[in-house]
Amino acid sequence: MLDEKNGNTGIITAEVDSTSRIATNMRMLLILEALSKSPVPLSPTEINRSIGLPKQSIHRLCQTLVDEGFIVRDLAGKRLAPAPRALTMARGMFRADRHSFARREVLEQVAKATRETVNLAAPEAGGMTYLDRVETDWIFRTELPVGSRVPFYCTASGKCYLASLERRELDRLLSTLEFERRTSNTYVERDELDAELHRIKQQGFALDEEELFDGMVAIAVPIYDRSHRFLAALACHGPTLRLDRERLLGHLDVMRDGAEQLASLDI
Repeated sequence: MLDEKNGNTGIITAEVDSTSRIATNMRMLLILEALSKSPVPLSPTEINRSIGLPKQSIHRLCQTLVDEGFIVRDLAGKRLAPAPRALTMARGMFRADRHSFARREVLEQVAKATRETVNLAAPEAGGMTYLDRVETDWIFRTELPVGSRVPFYCTASGKCYLASLERRELDRLLSTLEFERRTSNTYVERDELDAELHRIKQQGFALDEEELFDGMVAIAVPIYDRSHRFLAALACHGPTLRLDRERLLGHLDVMRDGAEQLASLDI
């Protein structure tokens, strides 16, 4: 239970463990926080490294969160990740925060400068999710609305995220992915993808050269917090009828300026 009623007064009070004095509802928030900071699913033991609860308690609380639909087990049943209910809450809070208007203004400025669709995408279980988006005024465009989820390995924003991971985290995440050849340019061989991620890490941006869809290209730059942890990617994409590699790279300075502004807002 998240809380229990006082039998005499009817007041809602938090259940508190007599040893650690951490309220049960706070413990559950700490579990969700630990999962939100990890790029890959975690076992209860791994989650508990940052919380320090008794083994029985961490397993019980994780099971409660699973039962309530806030977290979900992986296919092996050993590791946990945020479930749609928690992700929906996170997106709602993201849209409602006090920086939302300033964030939207930055995206609109980048879209105006590039004259292409601009989006903000963050990593979630299974791929990059579009958190916000400003459409181009061109008639011919690719429709990927807010809430859309795209793969890590064949998108500019996803490859930005993969390139930000330490080797151990990257290996663990890639081991869970199914590589589907979306186009003839999709990276499906691990050594080729590793080489691409190394280039991205060195140059500080990623390109999607018709890797997700034929006829669509994109450029993305990473957004980091003050501790240099990956927060999201700022991306710009459009059809090959208007864009090629040279034109995408011509937008790089504008994209980087936008990413810096978003980072200052803690997006």
